[in-house]
Amino acid sequence: MKEFLITKENANQRADKFIKKYLNEAPLSFIYKTFRKKDIKVNNKWIKENYILKEGDVLKVYISDKKIAEFNKPIDISEIKTKVNLDIVYEDENILIVNKRKGILIHGDMNEKRRTLSNEVLTYLYQKGEFKNDGKSFIPSPVHRLDRNTSGLVIFAKNLFSSQVMLELLKDHENILKTYLVLSFNKAKEEEGMIDLPLIKDEKNGFVKVGSIDSGAKSAKTLFKVIDENESYTLFKASLITGRTHQLRVHFASIGCPIVGDEKYGDFSKNKSFEKEFNYRTQFLIAYKISFKEVTGELSYLSNKTFKANISEKELKILKELGLKVKDI
Repeated sequence: MKEFLITKENANQRADKFIKKYLNEAPLSFIYKTFRKKDIKVNNKWIKENYILKEGDVLKVYISDKKIAEFNKPIDISEIKTKVNLDIVYEDENILIVNKRKGILIHGDMNEKRRTLSNEVLTYLYQKGEFKNDGKSFIPSPVHRLDRNTSGLVIFAKNLFSSQVMLELLKDHENILKTYLVLSFNKAKEEEGMIDLPLIKDEKNGFVKVGSIDSGAKSAKTLFKVIDENESYTLFKASLITGRTHQLRVHFASIGCPIVGDEKYGDFSKNKSFEKEFNYRTQFLIAYKISFKEVTGELSYLSNKTFKANISEKELKILKELGLKVKDI
């Protein structure tokens, strides 16, 4: 039997989510069977999996020490032994904002599980003594995502309540604004506006395309404004009203301004010429700025604060050579 005192850090979440984090190697079937067998109690009363844990609750899990040893495994961050070199834009006791470099995944996939931004952040916080990696404490995690080849700001929540606050802010899109810097081929037809084109994803090949709501596409809206342009290139700032997969990449391609370096939705011939001229083989898309409006509760100190990413020297040099200036962003 294992007993837990629910602290503020672990309160306000479903009991099954807490158990999944603690028994992180256990099959879901085992976890829900444990609930059905009434082997989980709170304050000496049997509970269902959807029970919301409260600060001060005593949670008891009636499984053997052998099963606990089998299913409770620390996250493997052992291969990152040296000091992690993160580009930290902002940090306090609740959140961490990191300037993600291009080429690194936020979460692991089938080909790369360890060298990820999430594991680098966990290692950084573990080395600072802010992440216990004991299977029961909250695991600091990103509250939104960026593609592998998109650089820029990513918010990590250090505790459960800040994660919940950030996810709610990102859900309503009213009190947090994410602004992207986009370099595209071709001259824009309009100086500013909104791209309102529903998107649908082919799950087999991961390709996203413009579709209709009737065919299952989801509403997707992007605000854009030209920062600078010439006959061959346009530098945009863009803000997401919705947050669909590959939204900016598909939307800008759909208006005849494919993002420079986009190997999936871009202009492949122009990408090849651009790479040859500037030695730049990645999409020129930067999550440049995050602005908070009104934030209530314990994170109210973030209200009206803005954070900006550092643009790489290489990208600034390319813009200069193209005769484009980063302004009014």
